[in-house]
Amino acid sequence: MAATRTQDIPATVQQVQLLEKAGASLVRIAVDSIKDVKALIEIRVQTVVPISVDLQENWRLAKLVAPYVDKIRYNPGHLWHHEKQMSTRGKVAFIAEQAEKHGCALRVGVNCGSVDPEVAERYDPSDSISAIVASALEHSEILDKLGFTRYCVSLKDSDPKKVVEANTRFAQLRPEVPLHLGVTEAGLPPKGVNKSRFALGKLLSMGLGETLRISLTVPPELKGMEIEAGSQLIEDVVNGLSLPILESGLNIISCPSCSRVENEAFVELTKWVEENTQFAKEYDVTFAVMGCRVNGPGETDHADIGAWCGKTHVNLKRGHKLIGQFTYEDVRPRIIEEAEKLIELYNKKRNLFTLIL
Repeated sequence: MAATRTQDIPATVQQVQLLEKAGASLVRIAVDSIKDVKALIEIRVQTVVPISVDLQENWRLAKLVAPYVDKIRYNPGHLWHHEKQMSTRGKVAFIAEQAEKHGCALRVGVNCGSVDPEVAERYDPSDSISAIVASALEHSEILDKLGFTRYCVSLKDSDPKKVVEANTRFAQLRPEVPLHLGVTEAGLPPKGVNKSRFALGKLLSMGLGETLRISLTVPPELKGMEIEAGSQLIEDVVNGLSLPILESGLNIISCPSCSRVENEAFVELTKWVEENTQFAKEYDVTFAVMGCRVNGPGETDHADIGAWCGKTHVNLKRGHKLIGQFTYEDVRPRIIEEAEKLIELYNKKRNLFTLIL
């Protein structure tokens, strides 16, 4: 996926060409406004690799982008949030009609941090996998009944084990539906690469998956690393090479930089968090650093400490609770402070457990 702002045409064209040169057979670009659409049209003129467009919440833009792209990705959860008075089926029907008219494929992109609330509320909050699978099944059925067949599904989570289970369960129920594989918010390399290799390697070895993406938190000029890591993974699976074991302890999840990012400083903040929280490396705690309004609120809810990054400020959270908004500099000592509190709490619980035994 392009990590540049879509409206920055020269930068995005350069990004698309970089990804193509690295070996990408399809490049995704985010579109969320009329200005983005106009930029996309010019980008399409200057590039040759197949393009997939990420609609974000503005599903009506499907009509404008369909003539210029090869694939449209929509998120079921985002559909629910936009124009709630209209049924989900009606929105999907509109997107499918535009795709059919212009020969586009569709991807139903279900993401752990933005599951349709009406689907999520059917399940225990601790059972996120069932909600992801149910959403994917529901939208597959909608498209089937509409007679639209050129679609694939992705079921993504930041937890590699959940990615394996969700895709396996879906494939057992709908084995004929193509799967796009990925671990969302895998984070910084090399750990981010290992998370993806663990999950995607298992799925590929089971014969699952038609397309895949490695998601890494890196600046635009290094996005070719994602393609290289994906190509290497496929080669290793074909050759039967062993795949990594997931590491326990400190877990840092962070979204791959993309055109939705409001401040590229979030990438440096992620690196800083990794470097300065090593005192917690032996604890099973999760830090989340998210770079945009789309994934920020939901993804950080699932972390022990979350940083949802905006244009000038970072929303610092402990689970669902907002601690406050801080500048990119001021948030750093607060992250350490919250991390130390968290570790102290873990140690107290550990000591209490020891005393009881």
